[in-house]
Amino acid sequence: MPDLDLQDAGDGTYAVVDHDGLGPPGAMLGTVTVSSFDDHTATVSWDLGPTEEPERSTAIAMAVARAFEDFGVTRVQALVSLDAVADRRAAARAGLRRDGVVRHAHRSDEELVSRLSDDPQPGSREGFVAMLNAALPRKRAIAQALVRDESGRVLLCELTYKREWDLPGGVVDPSESPAGAIVRELREELGVTARVRRLVTVNYLPPWSAWDDAVLFVFEVEPFSDDEAMTLQPTEIAAVHWCTADDVREHGTAATIRLLDGLDADPDAPYREAGTPFAGDAG
Repeated sequence: MPDLDLQDAGDGTYAVVDHDGLGPPGAMLGTVTVSSFDDHTATVSWDLGPTEEPERSTAIAMAVARAFEDFGVTRVQALVSLDAVADRRAAARAGLRRDGVVRHAHRSDEELVSRLSDDPQPGSREGFVAMLNAALPRKRAIAQALVRDESGRVLLCELTYKREWDLPGGVVDPSESPAGAIVRELREELGVTARVRRLVTVNYLPPWSAWDDAVLFVFEVEPFSDDEAMTLQPTEIAAVHWCTADDVREHGTAATIRLLDGLDADPDAPYREAGTPFAGDAG
């Protein structure tokens, strides 16, 4: 571990001094600043110039420890520019976990990171796992139901917030399984108890319009007895329709049309991208 020292420069600012680096003894690497945010939270910031690892993350960890000590708080936070890759990595190594993104109109957005007083220490195994879990990408998961009646028509929902019709379903909640999401969504939106038969396919949805990419799980669900058994959620579902292939092409979303056309052409493909069966690399 680098032999660093924080020397009080006044007004909550500390000079970061390196006693064993490649430069002259006692070289100053930069500064860190700690300040009170509220009764329970302190804020840290830093200006460490070109300082590299492990000195960079060590200095930030020392600033966090100083903030806990100086203010007696239970949480320490920092705002780090999304463009500052080295600072974001160093903050994570110092035990600051990602809380979210603060948007700005005229400068780069910032990542809000924080550490709680009872979080695992950054150098411990628990702290390392927590750092990775907080920093890894979180891709949106969606679950949709493929419900067909006796004549093969597909159930589509006419939604209140867009013109095109879509398969019933929705976003998978945190710590919820995709199959569990189907049961919940159909209960909430259609007032029915879904009986999931099997996973039909997994479909990767690339970014589209203002939406980020997502992974879609399509499940076959047993047909319902009749339309009258459904109680529609009025804020989201305007109506439901049993649709032929022509109905789907006339009213469905583009993604739903591609998906159902792809299922008709190749019903056994386990994985698709934008509705098209993934054939692997030709080479």
